[in-house]
Parts: sequence; structure tokens; C-alpha cells
Amino acid sequence: MSDALRSNIPTIDVPSSPPQTPVRRSAILTVMVSCAALVFSLGASLNLAIGRISTSALHPSATEVLWIVDTYLVVFGCLLIPAGAIGDRYGRKLAMLAGLACLGVGSLLSATAATVPMLLVGRVIAGAGAALILPNSLALLLHIYPADQKSHAIAMWTAMTGLGGALGNALGGLVMQFAEWQAIFAVSVPFAMIGFLLTAWLAPRQAGHQHPIDFLGAGILMLGIFALLTGLIEGQDQGWASAEVIGSFGAAVLILALFLWSSAKRKHPVVDPRIFKTPGLRAGMLGVTASFIGMYSMFYLNGQYLMSVKGYPPLLAGLAILPLVAVLFWVSPRSVKLARHLGARTVVTVGLALLILGLGLLRLCGPDSSYWLFALSICVVGVGIGLSNPVLSTAIIGSLPPHQAGVGSGINSFAREIGGALGVALFGSLLGTALPSYLPDSLADAPSRAKQTVGAALAYVDAVPALSNQVHVVREAFAGATAQSLLVVMLLLGVATLVVALWYPVSPKEPRGG
Repeated sequence: MSDALRSNIPTIDVPSSPPQTPVRRSAILTVMVSCAALVFSLGASLNLAIGRISTSALHPSATEVLWIVDTYLVVFGCLLIPAGAIGDRYGRKLAMLAGLACLGVGSLLSATAATVPMLLVGRVIAGAGAALILPNSLALLLHIYPADQKSHAIAMWTAMTGLGGALGNALGGLVMQFAEWQAIFAVSVPFAMIGFLLTAWLAPRQAGHQHPIDFLGAGILMLGIFALLTGLIEGQDQGWASAEVIGSFGAAVLILALFLWSSAKRKHPVVDPRIFKTPGLRAGMLGVTASFIGMYSMFYLNGQYLMSVKGYPPLLAGLAILPLVAVLFWVSPRSVKLARHLGARTVVTVGLALLILGLGLLRLCGPDSSYWLFALSICVVGVGIGLSNPVLSTAIIGSLPPHQAGVGSGINSFAREIGGALGVALFGSLLGTALPSYLPDSLADAPSRAKQTVGAALAYVDAVPALSNQVHVVREAFAGATAQSLLVVMLLLGVATLVVALWYPVSPKEPRGG
């Protein structure tokens, strides 16, 4: 293999801060990646509390439950890129401190909320804090690490953001085993406080650039992303062909087109549309989005499979995905080094292929299969994500100029957020559509609501004595619907992998940036 093919990893050219001791750099790295993991943990842990919230004293409607879960994700997704720009302008440490304060206050409000509106307010504040934390934690790391170690920092940060979702599921299971739903939010408060204090103590101050922030462009971008995420979320509930969903997607296309048009005419846009001509950035965004579609399809499946099909209690269901945590933690830091030897495009392509293979193994998991098949499946998925994501993130961030490291981190984080939302929406819709056709004829007269999820179908069977012998049949039906739905996801990821391989640059002469 030629040297060009071996070294096609973009140079991350973010200027480093005054020299930090290795011990201090390691301490800052630990704090930043832990804060990033907290952001994803808070989003994932709530999935195991949905049932408790639905039957709580808040008495939320089905739509309100949906928005209790998704408000955090929508605000988070809308603000990611503008929040990165704020860090670039006013300093990443200040942005981190503001984000951790908002996350703590929002979590406290959510934990003590006596009404649904107050809970939603808490989720909005926490989501804004998360958006400030995620891109600026990575941008701050790029600021303190020397050039030859920046890729290592990206790999560790990438590993912990992936781990955050898995750890959030485990934490959610632990909390729900012994406490009420409010504890899901309450446990985040001390972690946010500790992160705030350690960031204030350890992180160096950095002067921001003097370019004005394009607030109008940021506002247009946020509206476009809001319309896109609203369509993805409401599609599962309203139906993908409903006027509301089609209108949301149509509005998203028009608003984002307006954003690109207006940004091309501004001297200092929040995102310069010309960066999307860079092959590395396009490949990185598509690859990260595709990998998170696969990972969040798996996360959506895990809880239902482990608890409803295998009968695991919440705590055991959370612990059952810990092998994924271990694999991600071990593989991710080694991916960039491997890419330098084998070529970045090779490592990315193999990683995405392993992700698809892992989802294929998940298709074999049923009510009678061994846990070890499930563990093997999620480990293969973890190897694939651990290999591909750090290299893809390096390509994205390396495509922007040094003073826009926060925006680059925001674009990278936004690709993850969109991938996660698409994964849940796509797989949830596919599974909900396929399951009724796999259910036994004995449930033909069941209400449509009882056929939408395996949990609802099992609850209906349990409530009708004449159907008590159909429990295993319903679980088999879920396995069949899962296999069909995962096949569609695998085919889409296969196409995405081919496009990423075609787009990913094979020359080491990448645009420098960071």
C-alpha cells in the first residue's frame, strides 16, 4: 500500500494552548470526555423510565410522554452548531461552564417537577446545556493537545460519547430497579456540579476569535433543524404520510435551503456552505450519521428484546449491554493509529461493514437464543463503531479552519444527533409496521394499540385468560418482525457504506483545519 493511502487522515490544525503537563492534560481529558458522556447518558437513561412516567401523578397524555422524551433531543439538536460557534467566539471554557450549569439546573427542575409543563421547561434548559457542552468539550481538548496527539483526544472523546448511551441504559436500569422516575434526573445534578467545579479549576482560558456571530443565520439554521427533527419524531406517532409530517419535512427543506443561500452571501456565516465541497467532510458526516442510525436502531431494540422477550428485569437489562461499553472503550482509542497503518478509508469501510454484520447477528436473536449470541452481536457492532467513528470525526473536524473548531465539533455532534433520531424513527416505524403481520391470528380482534409494540401485545395476552398460551408465540412474532426491520436498516447502511468509501479521500493532501 502506498504512503498516500496509509496516511490519508486530515491534519487537525487547531492551535494548541500554552504547554500543559501530561498529567494535567490527562485530567482535563478525563473531565471533558466524562461531561460528553453525561450528555448522552441523560438522553438514553430516560428510555427505561417511560412506563413509570406514563402512570405517574403527572398523568401525561401519550403526546406529552413523547415530548418529555424528545424535548431534550430537539433542543440539543437545534443548538449544537450555534453552541459551537458561541464557544469559538467567547471561549470554550466559558461555554462549558454555562452548559454544565444549565444541565444541572434543568435536571433539578425536571426531578422536582409537579406538572408536565414544568418538566418540559427543565428538559429545555438541560437540552440547551447539553448543546453547549458537547461541541465545546471536544474543541477545548483540541486546544490543549499538541498536533501529534489531537487524533488521540478525538478518539477518546468519540469513545466516551458512544459509551454514554450504553452507560445511560445501564444507569437507567439500576435507578428504575430501586427508585422512582425522578431519580433519573436527580442523579445528573451532582455529576454536573462536579464537572462544573473541575472544569473551572483545570481547563485553561482561551480567547475567542473576533468575528461576529451570525445570529440571523443561526436562527434560520435552528428553525430548519427543528422542523426536520419534529418531522422525524411526529412521524412515528402521526404517520409518515400525514399532513403534519410532510409539512414539517417540506418546511425543513425550504428553511435549510434558505440558510445555505443566505450563508453564501455573508462574510462570517455560522457555517460556510463551501465546506460541504470537501470530500472528507461529506464522507465523515454521512459515515457518522449512518453509524448512529445503526447504533440507535440497536438501542431501540435492546430494551424491548431484553425485558419483553427475554424477561430480564430493568437492572439486568441495563447490565446486559455492558460488553458493548467495554468493546467501545478498548477499540476507539486504537482506531486512528490503525488508520495510519492501513489507510483511513480502509478502516472506516471495515468498521461500517462490521456494524452491518453485528446487526445481522442481532437478527438471529429470539426468545430461545442464548444471551451470548446477543452479547456477540452488540460486541461486533461496538467494534465497527469504535473503528469507524474516531476516523470519521477526525475527517469532519479537519475540514474546517482552526478558529472554527467549535463549529466543526458541532457539525460532528449534529451528524450523531441526526443519525440517532433517524435510527429511532426508522427502526421504530419499520418494527411497528411489521409486527402486526407476524402476530398470531388469535390476536386478530385485538385493539390496534395492542399490536403496535411487543409490550402492548404481551399485556393484552396476559389480560385475556383464553390467550395465556400465546405468550411465546407473541415473542416469536417480535423476533420475526425485528429480523425483517433490521434487514432494511442493513441494506440502507450498506448503500451508505459504499458512498462513504467512494467519497472518502485517498490522498493525504486534505484541507487543513480544525
